[in-house]
Amino acid sequence: MEKEELIQILEKRFKAQKTFHPCVTFEEVVKRLTPDATASLIYMEESGGEPDVVCLDKETGKYVFFDTSKESPKGRRSCCYDEEARLARKANRPDFSAVGLAKEHGLILLSEEEYLYLQTLGEFDLKSQSWLLTPEEIRKEGGAIFGDKRYGRTFVYHNGADSYYSVRSFRAKVIV
Repeated sequence: MEKEELIQILEKRFKAQKTFHPCVTFEEVVKRLTPDATASLIYMEESGGEPDVVCLDKETGKYVFFDTSKESPKGRRSCCYDEEARLARKANRPDFSAVGLAKEHGLILLSEEEYLYLQTLGEFDLKSQSWLLTPEEIRKEGGAIFGDKRYGRTFVYHNGADSYYSVRSFRAKVIV
């Protein structure tokens, strides 16, 4: 995918989801797309994340893109939380980890707070799950957190960081 094609997709999505970013113009966002940010957004799009601007960071004045696909991105599913957990598996080791793949593509996993915010914008992960940036004290104990939405509520759970499921991926952000 080329930058021009990405911009067309982002603009169409931006116009369709105006409630995500009521005080932002698309032209302002495009001005901030560096080559690295563009490459990250292309990966998000190609892996099924459907990135869109969801907020303006008031402290930094930067725009924040989140994965806004209704379900956790299909192109990133079946992964452990991080490389340490992936490499610790003795059998059925997945091809990649959420943290490793995110880092490789210049992405940052959504935090629990960011995931809860995303869920105020719509209904996400009704049939899937998303790994979330895990606090160090949980990760030190071998765990990791993930979220989904069921029964009209957003849930954040824990699991072993080495676990993986065909419906679990990760949601990420890019800051421009």
